Amino acid sequence: MNAKREKTISKFLSYVLRHKPEEIDLELNHEGWADVKLLLAKAEKKGRIFTMEELEYVVANNAKQRFIFNNDKTKIRANQGHSIEVDLALKPVLPPDLLYHGTVAKFLDSIKENGLQKMNRQHVHLSPDVETALNVGSRRGKPIILTIKAIAMHEAGYLFYKSANGVWLTDLVPPEFIEVEE
Repeated sequence: MNAKREKTISKFLSYVLRHKPEEIDLELNHEGWADVKLLLAKAEKKGRIFTMEELEYVVANNAKQRFIFNNDKTKIRANQGHSIEVDLALKPVLPPDLLYHGTVAKFLDSIKENGLQKMNRQHVHLSPDVETALNVGSRRGKPIILTIKAIAMHEAGYLFYKSANGVWLTDLVPPEFIEVEE
């Protein structure tokens, strides 16, 4: 599969599995799982045609590991990033000392005042390393890396979760736990 085709399918999956399943009349269960056969059929009905083999390729090779199958590949879901309410059944875990978040300059004043907020998603997304945060931040311009004092947050009572693809999640990062490298 060429990179353009992979990206097209991945973006479509992100859209319907994280944000708008109703666009193709797809139903997700309370944990965000969709029936694979229905996904393929309903996508095709809307002119988005891809095969099971292509779907398997995207799930296996997506650089961000955004999607996961159940054990028998009859169901699929996004690992995180939902703007719709789903229960990913994540358990709180102890974070590392530091986590990172990539952003751009236009958001800094708000972040310094209000911290990192989940906005229209279920969680704030944090990266385990600077490189990943740089990639995230660079999608919107020149990246600025925020260092999050995760263990200090945990000790103050904030909960952290780790998605299946290694993204760290929390409900809020107050400004006092953020160091800005400008």
